[in-house]
Amino acid sequence: MFNGHKAITYLITLVWLINGLCCKVFNLVPRHQEIVETILQVHNGRPLTISIGLAETSMALWIVSGYKRKLNAITQIVIITSMNILEAIYAPHLLLWGKWNGVFALLFILVIYTNLFLLKKRAF
Repeated sequence: MFNGHKAITYLITLVWLINGLCCKVFNLVPRHQEIVETILQVHNGRPLTISIGLAETSMALWIVSGYKRKLNAITQIVIITSMNILEAIYAPHLLLWGKWNGVFALLFILVIYTNLFLLKKRAF
């Protein structure tokens, strides 16, 4: 039987893992480091970018652990909102989708919210 809640949970996890590990820690998308350097006004943002990437990777692990799911979802929403506001203010020229980044962030937030607070209830 297909479990939509579980599938979406893994997709959300994958987003955090790819952005944290691949884009930031492994530096496969150098633009992420440029964003960090621009927002924090530092010349060598590599250590900070790696730290942020490790934190995002930790978020992925927290999601799949299932520990305190509601707190996790709220934390994700706060982090995504904060990151996107800072990026829109300080580094809009570096964003992949420019002004549309906020729309995609909002859609991701809605997926997180719907998955935990609406779909989770139906999964049992």
